[in-house]
Amino acid sequence: MSRYIPGLTAPAQTDMPVLLSPPAPPHKTGTLNFSQWLAAIPLWVPVLVLAAALVWPMYSYAQSVTPTHDSPLEVLWRWIPFLLTRGFVFTVIISVLTMALGTVLGVFLGLGQVSLFRPVRIASYWITQTFRNSPWLVLLFIVMLSFPFQITLFGVTIPVPDWAKAVFGLSLPIMANISEIVRGAIASVPSAQWEAAESLAFTRRQTLFEIILPQCIKRMIPPWMNWYAILTMATPIVSILGVEEILNLTRQAIEAENNRPELLVPFYGFVLMVFFLYCYPIARLTIRLERKFALKL
Repeated sequence: MSRYIPGLTAPAQTDMPVLLSPPAPPHKTGTLNFSQWLAAIPLWVPVLVLAAALVWPMYSYAQSVTPTHDSPLEVLWRWIPFLLTRGFVFTVIISVLTMALGTVLGVFLGLGQVSLFRPVRIASYWITQTFRNSPWLVLLFIVMLSFPFQITLFGVTIPVPDWAKAVFGLSLPIMANISEIVRGAIASVPSAQWEAAESLAFTRRQTLFEIILPQCIKRMIPPWMNWYAILTMATPIVSILGVEEILNLTRQAIEAENNRPELLVPFYGFVLMVFFLYCYPIARLTIRLERKFALKL
């Protein structure tokens, strides 16, 4: 004779056999303050800034005592190809190389923070906190002044350009922040995943690389993109150290035009618009991916 089990072998005695807990808010692996702020800017704001940048040089040109000069807009139009191909493209290259190097180092450092070997865990933690809380410009100066101008290996002299030093200097804070993203993503995986892997006799390496990290990738993408946008906006600080990126070349272009004051607003306004047009889509995509990949417990 079969057992009487309500809901399984017999009709349920209540219309609410299971009481579920209320849904938890979506989990976030990190803050996206910069991307949220940038994505929240209305489109009319950059349009207004661009209009002001166009009106100002015409007003300054009308007040100029040397009307024989070309107008500021004509001068800017003449320099735009140079600023984009030699300046902004190089800026993007520096940011991409920095992000790639910082990501590789940050992944290893983040894994070190969850290591079972206590000395590795402590060392990784303090390296992360040191570079996360250090000014970027100070790190750049230390790298620029510490690294040699050239390295000689087996009789071969290899020059070390300033842009390579800038990439390494900027990669240090990026490394530390990526390390925190990796550590936070691993910590956000429910403990049941670890327990299930242990019950199936998975080793820690198998559990980490075959079960935990694949789940972390989607969680790490939005904050990773957020930091890339921040890095791109911070890359012009390398111009202080003589690296010829867009800000440095813009200053050289103005000097080549005899430092005419009416050129300041259109030239630097153009640089502002270029960075905005590059980073704004990244910020919008970051917010979209953060909503798509949000973990709902």
